[in-house]
Amino acid sequence: MRSKKNETVTLKKGTGNVQLDYTELRKAVLVLRAVNHKLRQRIIDLLEPGETMTVTDIYIKLRLEQSVASQHLAILRRAGVVITERQGKFIYYSLNTERLDQISKLVEDLAG
Repeated sequence: MRSKKNETVTLKKGTGNVQLDYTELRKAVLVLRAVNHKLRQRIIDLLEPGETMTVTDIYIKLRLEQSVASQHLAILRRAGVVITERQGKFIYYSLNTERLDQISKLVEDLAG
């Protein structure tokens, strides 16, 4: 276990090095684990940018049980992949495109 919270990690990349903040790297791992599941990928595909849906909309379209859809949405929400907005008794889910862009850039930096 790491003792410092603001520690950086240096990765060798070709002839140079890449400096990564350890905390940000851990957050990225959480997101990558969250999206590395076929059902959660289907939910992400359903929530196209700008699209908002309730858990009812999602479980009906994907033909799931409500509890299964809710569990997977909770994982995506904790990872910051989806955001929620309450309107009366309904909770609407939408993609957090800013967070997805951040993770995409991190993956490109590591792979490129």
